[in-house]
Amino acid sequence: MRILLVEDDSLIGDGLKIGLEKLGFSVDWFDNGLDGKEALYQAPYAAVVLDLGLPGEDGLEILSHWRQDSRKEPVLILTARGDVDQRIIGLNTGADDYLAKPFALKEVQARLNALIRRSSGSGTPQIVYKNITFNPQTRSVMQNGENVVLSPKEIALLELLLLNKNKVLSKETIENKIYSWSEEVQSNAVEVHIHHLRKKLGKDIVKTINKIGYILGEE
Repeated sequence: MRILLVEDDSLIGDGLKIGLEKLGFSVDWFDNGLDGKEALYQAPYAAVVLDLGLPGEDGLEILSHWRQDSRKEPVLILTARGDVDQRIIGLNTGADDYLAKPFALKEVQARLNALIRRSSGSGTPQIVYKNITFNPQTRSVMQNGENVVLSPKEIALLELLLLNKNKVLSKETIENKIYSWSEEVQSNAVEVHIHHLRKKLGKDIVKTINKIGYILGEE
């Protein structure tokens, strides 16, 4: 899933981007508040990791602007301001969760997965569809109780389809949701990923809706 990261500390930002990408996320990282604020309007992000003390514009001001503009993307505030008053202000401004530095990467992953699940209407830690079980935290896929080996992008695509069950997703939507701006996307990348999912999970796992896109489930 595609994540917007707004963090001005180069060590933290670089570590989060590299770490989250290894865990299966696609990450667009901005180290300036103004650029990060505008980035939310340029791509379909599944969630946002937002620092508070940012150059250009403070994180709370950015969050307030997004919420006043009816942006509903789940936001995880990540900041050194760990006192109770700051947490209350952040949550009351519209944050969905709050994590104080220092932090463990696995906890960031777990909190992002929880936010994405809730925003997609799924309350369970695992996503089950027919004989397929997907665990977002371990990035593992099971079919009939046996592990299925998928590439990171195949897993990202499967997760996107599972979270949007019974919805038709266009090729452009899929590309925008599983690739970051820094990644090069081949013209037939989505078709290749779909082919591999069908080969590994069954030819009927994803349906093609002619000239529209792809769907997992019923239209």
